Amino acid sequence: MTEVPSEPAVRLITVSASYGAGGSVVAPALAQRLGLPFLQRVTTSEGHPAPPGPCDEQLTAEEVKATPVHRLLASFTEAMPTGPTQSPPSTHHQDHDLRSHGEAGIQRLLAAGGGGVILGRAAAVALGKDRGYHVRLDGPPERRIAQGAVIEGVGEQEARARLRAADKARTAYVRRLYRTDPADPSLYHLVIDSTAIPLDTVIELILAAVRAAVLADAVLADAGPAPQQVPRR
Repeated sequence: MTEVPSEPAVRLITVSASYGAGGSVVAPALAQRLGLPFLQRVTTSEGHPAPPGPCDEQLTAEEVKATPVHRLLASFTEAMPTGPTQSPPSTHHQDHDLRSHGEAGIQRLLAAGGGGVILGRAAAVALGKDRGYHVRLDGPPERRIAQGAVIEGVGEQEARARLRAADKARTAYVRRLYRTDPADPSLYHLVIDSTAIPLDTVIELILAAVRAAVLADAVLADAGPAPQQVPRR
């Protein structure tokens, strides 16, 4: 009989979260609980894993720079012709650079041992459904505005502006670079309305779901491949 592990054997968890859904609270807490490195959204640290600690719901400065539209416009500005031969980088090269920048931290995390909790970075898309356990946190905009205001200690109007900016930029990032919608539930193993229940409960739900997934995989591994049926003649 397979025993339930005391902590999840899954060593790689990704958290995708819209603004105000609490990703900046839940993801570091998961890393802390599991004793895993924490890789937060694209940051000036170039994606090096860091100890779990405070991060923001709003866009980081590096996320703003990494937003495809922002980078594309910047490339045109930087390459304003001062001579007849200058031209901006192609869209293809822009996209390649953006993806490489966003995925660099993920690759370093995997190379260091394969374990960690990743917030954002389109990690569920970059890794695929068969690698890691992928979670999406979301909720109705008005409830996310209220929760984002509490998490970040700002007023409702400021939280509303941050929601518009963050949701637009993060969705554009995934759609532009990976041709998919980050809200697509098929990308994730677990989708939670994290505005409907306390974030402490969200953390426990994720841990319970990961344990259940580990147990299910162990049971399937013990059972071995299904016997092939001999066709009747």
